[in-house]
Amino acid sequence: MGAMDGSMTGHARGILLITLSAVAFSSVGFFTRLIHLDAWTMLFWRGWFAGVMILCVIAARERSNTWEAIRAIGRPGLVVAVCSSAATILYVHALRRTSVADAAVIFAAVPFVTAGLGWLWLGTAEAWTLLAASLVAVVGISIMAGGAVGEGHLTGDLLAFGMTVCMAVMLLILRHRRETPMLPAACLSALLCPLLVWPFASPLEVSLRDMVELFLFGTTQFGLGLVLLTIGGRLISATENALLNTLETPLAIAWVWVCFRETPSVTSFIGGVIVMAAVVAQVWHGGRSGVASVVA
Repeated sequence: MGAMDGSMTGHARGILLITLSAVAFSSVGFFTRLIHLDAWTMLFWRGWFAGVMILCVIAARERSNTWEAIRAIGRPGLVVAVCSSAATILYVHALRRTSVADAAVIFAAVPFVTAGLGWLWLGTAEAWTLLAASLVAVVGISIMAGGAVGEGHLTGDLLAFGMTVCMAVMLLILRHRRETPMLPAACLSALLCPLLVWPFASPLEVSLRDMVELFLFGTTQFGLGLVLLTIGGRLISATENALLNTLETPLAIAWVWVCFRETPSVTSFIGGVIVMAAVVAQVWHGGRSGVASVVA
């Protein structure tokens, strides 16, 4: 009985940690609306603060083995870091050119893009239910894209889709190189971002208030979110993890609706509902059939 109680306690802790990580990650739209700086400068400081925070967490966990833990990412980890940095740059620029609702919903389609690329690139066989859910998600995104043309933010939606493709490539690599340490790869990704955007950024032209907001953006939205996800993901199943992470999309929309009165358009709402229904249905079916979710 004692072992069961301990297991249940660990499971409940995992659910709490993953839920909190979804809340943290969902605040990206809030911060991009809050901080009135150009996207390049925002990316510079967000990456710097997030990278230093994650590096401190790695050092606290690994102590004298910190450098070995970082080197352990190998070539796959380097590719993951580049894909993650590219996805970050595309996502922040997308949020400046389209609604948070569109960007968040397109990001929610990552499992389906991952499945499609896996089938095309690696010949990975997928269940018919996943293919059907992917088709439904494509319909939802097409509705959103059609509305974006009329509303003048198609470029932002395309940037968000580019970010989704980068994330899908990253997940495929992690899926086939499970030995790649997640935190060191994310740390490298965060620190790589400032180097990539430096020529376009104005890092010294920020106020004290901007710096505080950028610090919170880097440490709470990305750094804390990733640490919570890494720890909590070990305590629950992959399907539960994927299902809880679907909270990120409605929460992202809620953040900017409550704080900035940014409401989704009709086409964004309809397309978003279709995409989220496909995501939840696939995760639920994967849990029932015992098949690990593609976003594991």
